[in-house]
Amino acid sequence: MTTLFQAIMLILNVVWFVMIAHIIMSWLINFQVLNLRQPLVYQLWDGLNRMLEPLYGPIRRILPNTGGLDLAPLVVFIIIIVIRQGLANNAGFFYGY
Repeated sequence: MTTLFQAIMLILNVVWFVMIAHIIMSWLINFQVLNLRQPLVYQLWDGLNRMLEPLYGPIRRILPNTGGLDLAPLVVFIIIIVIRQGLANNAGFFYGY
C-alpha cells in the first residue's frame, strides 16, 4: 500500500507543477512576453492545454460564467490541496500502522 500512496502523491505533485507552468505561461502570453506565433511556444501551450482540459472542463461547466476570469485552475488547486492533505492525514492507513 505504500507504493499506492507514493504513486498518488507523485501524480498530484506532477499535476500541481504542470498547472503552475500553465498559469505562468498564460500570464506571459497575456502580457505579450511570449508569442503564440513561435512554434515552440505554441506547442508547449497546446500541450499544456490538452493535458489540463480534462481537469478544467468539468469544473468550467459547473462554475458560473465570470467573463474573462477563469476560476477553474483555482478550484483544481483547492481540490488537489484537499486530496493531498487527506492522504497525508491518513498515511497510516497506507503504511499499515
